[in-house]
Amino acid sequence: MGFDANVLREALPYINRFKGKTFVVKFGGKVAAEEATLDSFCEELALCAQVGIRVVAVHGGGMQANELSQQLGIKPKTINGRRVTDERALDVVKMVFGGKVNVEILGALRQAGVPAVGLSGVDGNILTARKRPPQVVVNLETGKPQTVDYGYVGEIFDVDTRLLDTLIEKDFVPVMASLAADEDGDIYNVNADTVASSIAAEMQAEKLVLATNVDGVLDDRGQLISRLTLQQVAAMIVSGQVAGGMLPKLEAAARALRSGVRSVHIINGMKAGALLREVFTEEGDGTMITINGHLDAVVRRT
Repeated sequence: MGFDANVLREALPYINRFKGKTFVVKFGGKVAAEEATLDSFCEELALCAQVGIRVVAVHGGGMQANELSQQLGIKPKTINGRRVTDERALDVVKMVFGGKVNVEILGALRQAGVPAVGLSGVDGNILTARKRPPQVVVNLETGKPQTVDYGYVGEIFDVDTRLLDTLIEKDFVPVMASLAADEDGDIYNVNADTVASSIAAEMQAEKLVLATNVDGVLDDRGQLISRLTLQQVAAMIVSGQVAGGMLPKLEAAARALRSGVRSVHIINGMKAGALLREVFTEEGDGTMITINGHLDAVVRRT
């Protein structure tokens, strides 16, 4: 992964600083789709845990859910980066998120030498959700407002991290699929960025890392933006500068920062070494978002 001794020397102050801190790391289905990519990312995740960082992994699996849906003759539907989940689609995400993808991540972490436990927001009442009511949204593809019933898509109303804390205290890495339930046990699909943001906020995490398949937030020329403030993120959302899957990521980042998470990082999880460079080097690798652009002892060149 191109991590030489000089890079390790640069990383040591960060390793010491973050020991005992909580990182919530979310990665999407594309990162988990290829075995070599997943193995590489999980090696980096394992290293974070092995140097004493409290790691919680959260994953989606949209790509794999789309593939299985198509095999079953179900046409996937998303609006503004959010999946519309009817009863058949819910069955698919339960099979894919809570089954195939979760188990494959556990296998990769086991290979990397880290004991991990697979679970979802349903386990231990970690996440309590309620059905999202129909909403009027502006479809960013058509530019027109429309009323959308997202079906079995949940909004998080309560977070209980006792099970996650117990696992971490026993040196396990929790690996959470983005499913939740209401008080009656009805299961809902919840956006994985939202899950990760909620968990990070409740645990007052040092960092929320959102690993995707692009290098970070890009400007209107397609160039990577290394640093953003919360105010700049809000302006980009209002102006429509961001769309698709990046929109829920920036919304999740904003919620996490307002709730006390110190920094949010959007990185390319497909690139070997991106996670380690982002959290353990001065230059970073993706986009770091903070409340006001200032983070004590973490200085990034722009």
